[in-house]
Amino acid sequence: MKKLLLVAALVAGVSMLVLAKATPAMGADQQQQTRSLQGQVMNDADAPFPSAIVYLKNTKTLAVKTFIADKEGSYRFNALSPNVDYEVYAEKDGKKSDSKTLSSFDSRKQATINLKIK
Repeated sequence: MKKLLLVAALVAGVSMLVLAKATPAMGADQQQQTRSLQGQVMNDADAPFPSAIVYLKNTKTLAVKTFIADKEGSYRFNALSPNVDYEVYAEKDGKKSDSKTLSSFDSRKQATINLKIK
């Protein structure tokens, strides 16, 4: 009986080691699987729209991140999941751009979506 328990424990231990090696660790692997979104907020005349607030909504969790566009109207969001769709739009002075989607089917590591506030 002791031999049977010893063999069972040994098999369980080896199985756990094999599973641990087969499962990728969090950290560096996960960071390599992220993407970023960048773009520029512009007005009707295609001029940069500085200080516009850009909203990024995760459609799975409904969490919203914001970014204040710089003096060139540029914005950037990093470390985005490739498995999630995101909605992005900009607002300033009571005006809003159309909402655009960064799809999970878009495999680019660095996507660009420009927004226009009318």
